[in-house]
Amino acid sequence: MDLALLRTFVTVHRAGSFTRAAALLGLSQPAVTSQIRTLERQLGRPLFLRQARGVTPTTIGDELAHKAAPHLDALVEIAETGLDEQVSLRTLHLAGPPEFTAERALPALAELTGDDGQGLALRVSFGTVDETLEGLAAGHHDLAITTARPRGALLTATPLCDEEHVLVAAPRWASRIGPGRLRRKGAHALENLPVVEVHESLPFVSRYWASVFDSRPAAAGTVIVPDLRAVLGCAVTGAGLAVLPRYLCASALERGEVVALHEPAVPPLRTYFLVVRTGTLAMPPIARAHDWLLRAATDWG
Repeated sequence: MDLALLRTFVTVHRAGSFTRAAALLGLSQPAVTSQIRTLERQLGRPLFLRQARGVTPTTIGDELAHKAAPHLDALVEIAETGLDEQVSLRTLHLAGPPEFTAERALPALAELTGDDGQGLALRVSFGTVDETLEGLAAGHHDLAITTARPRGALLTATPLCDEEHVLVAAPRWASRIGPGRLRRKGAHALENLPVVEVHESLPFVSRYWASVFDSRPAAAGTVIVPDLRAVLGCAVTGAGLAVLPRYLCASALERGEVVALHEPAVPPLRTYFLVVRTGTLAMPPIARAHDWLLRAATDWG
């Protein structure tokens, strides 16, 4: 079986589209279509179901992808790194949300880089969940950290850790609200207060309100900045209340720069997952980083 045809097939399987696969491979769409048809004729089975927006693999297509993809990835690795026995360094491409990756994952993985020439080289990308999973499926990343478990069998997800969310504000806002008002009035005590968030849709505040108060926030965002570390900085200066991961604001809470406005009996949690392309945990560098992060996560609670 022609390895070039298999490479095109795996790329289409991961991209979910002939058009996206063609862009990734540097080929024309007709060329990709022709290669897939050739492979289907050789196998005597259809590999994809053509749809209006992309393609869906058949059962045979899924089986072939799961068998072939890890071996093709290994061949690509050999081609990229060469066979020189003196080259022991392996580059690991990691992707994830900027704050968690910077504050949690990178300090842990930095220990694997080593100073003896035997460690990993790291290349890190930040992005949204969709961007990260799409890049992983397309082969741009080796390992991804996400807050959503991917569907389908192409990607394999392992729970990494849970993140507790805390409603915080500068001390002056806490004193203005009063110690008992939030307990008596719930979310109504927070109406019309300024809010600092990462997006106009108020994803963190809305999730907190739904989980703790069983309601939707009444206020609009006063400061919108797409980085939770900047959200914390704005909250410290008194720009408004914010919902933040506890690991990110723990030091500010200890120093009294912000105050936890509410401590619900069951705090809202968000789960992080380690995600790889199915089969690639057989590759030692990916498996090593994967296991190292899982062990590090036991201390993050």
